[in-house]
Amino acid sequence: MNAYFKANEMFAMTSGSEPFETRRMSLPKAVIGPLGEPLTLESLPPANCKRWVPRRKAEVVAAVSGGLLTVVEASTRYGLTPEEFAGWKRLVERTGLHGLRATRAQFYKKVCEEFPEKASV
Repeated sequence: MNAYFKANEMFAMTSGSEPFETRRMSLPKAVIGPLGEPLTLESLPPANCKRWVPRRKAEVVAAVSGGLLTVVEASTRYGLTPEEFAGWKRLVERTGLHGLRATRAQFYKKVCEEFPEKASV
């Protein structure tokens, strides 16, 4: 068995019926969520989630940061682009849950549309 690191994840390469079979070696059972509660795969937002409130976004970021999910798994499960996830992570690190509120972005977009002269300020 040959172990290596890829994107901060530990994988094992084993030979089987396929030339190589990749699988994750060590998975945490739970990680600490944004509100201090334990997060498991079952307690994460559903895969078909349509309404992304700040808490749910922060839960996905915490799951990836804690190793419960990889970025690829989160992107596949929730239909996120890597840029979108990176934006969520950056906002959580800088401002916490409040930074993930879409209403602030909507507010600033509306101000820029109504007052274009203030958009450059």
